[in-house]
Order: sequence, then structure tokens, then C-alpha cells
Amino acid sequence: MTNDGLVPAVNQSFVLRALEKALTLQAPLARAHVARLRRKSPEASPQEILRRLNAEFRTGTVSTGAGVGAAAAVPTVRKGVAISLAGGEFVTFLQASVLYVLARSEVYGMRTPDVERQRFLVTAVLLGESVSSAIPTVAERTGKHWARAIIETIPRELIVRINKILGRNFVTKYGTKQGVIVLGKVVPFGIGALIGGAANGILSHGIIRSSNRAFGPVPTSWGP
Repeated sequence: MTNDGLVPAVNQSFVLRALEKALTLQAPLARAHVARLRRKSPEASPQEILRRLNAEFRTGTVSTGAGVGAAAAVPTVRKGVAISLAGGEFVTFLQASVLYVLARSEVYGMRTPDVERQRFLVTAVLLGESVSSAIPTVAERTGKHWARAIIETIPRELIVRINKILGRNFVTKYGTKQGVIVLGKVVPFGIGALIGGAANGILSHGIIRSSNRAFGPVPTSWGP
């Protein structure tokens, strides 16, 4: 089966639409989610809240990946249905990733004032190390921990231009990667459950590690 005929859900337009929808839905929820965690544990430090966000992200994405892999491997589930399940799970993973990155920015006291900066922050974190080769001038300007500079100092006009580059890189990376993972999740005999959970575990761990580099050391106390 060729990549073109693999999954309609992983083509360019789908990936970009999924990202835009995730930003629209999750951006207003990120602040509320961090506030809810703090209400539950008023004495919790930023480090403790971040540990909970990390645990939620890992657990949620691994369980959904394994669940879809298991469902897709059921003999009575047709291949087309299985592929649709796996493609839908990509949307769920992306939603969780956007919520995690934007919630993490709340923990650091970094409010993303507009959707272009949100898009930059999320796509750059999800692209990980490849962002340095995609936008070397920005990487040089902002230094090792670049998230605050992107949010607070880089002109919006430059952010808009760079987002076009990041968008193309994001489609290439996640469209191709998710296509491979979708195939893995629909293999028979229950192996798909293992592949689904493991793949999401690797991806979520990579996003957490990329976030560590982008945001830098966790604040020791809550800001005003």
C-alpha cells in the first residue's frame, strides 16, 4: 500500500485543519486546566503542577494509542474502519499535545496573546530539534530556552512569516510519521495495541523533552 493511498486523514489539509481546530479548542482550556489543578492543591508549587501535567499527558496519550490499536486489531473490524479509528486518534493526540504545551506556558506565567504566537509555540515544540534547522535565525536570536522570547519580544509580523515555514515542516513530519503509526496500529493479532501505546509514549516523551528545552527551568514560585 502506498502512502498516498494509506489514510486520507494524514494528508496536508487534514493535518493543518487538525492543528487549527486543536488551537481553537484547547487554547481557552489551558488556563482553566492549570487553575483547576491549583485549586485542588493550593499548596502545590509550579514544579508539582508540571509533574501532574506531564503524567496526565503521558497516561492519556499512551492509553488512547493502545486502545485504538487494540480495537483496530479485532478480526471483525474492517481495515477501512480501523484506519479511520487510527486517523481519529491522531486528532485526539494532537488535541492533548496542544493542551499540554499551552498549559505548560501558563505554569511558566507566559500568556500567549494571539493565535499566531500560540501556533508558533505549539508547532515549534512539536517539531522539536528540527525547528533549529527550519528557522536558524530565530533559534540564534532566542537562545537555548526560546519560548519566552517568542511570546514576549518577537514582532508578530515575523511570527506570521515563520509560521508558514513551520507549517510546512509540521505537515511533513506529522503527516509522514502518523501515516506509519496508523499502519502499525491496524496490524492484526493485537500487536497494534502495543504499537499504538508505544508510539504515543515515544511521541509524548519527545514533546515533554522538547518543552523542557523550549521553556527552560521551572519557576520556583507562582508569579502575580
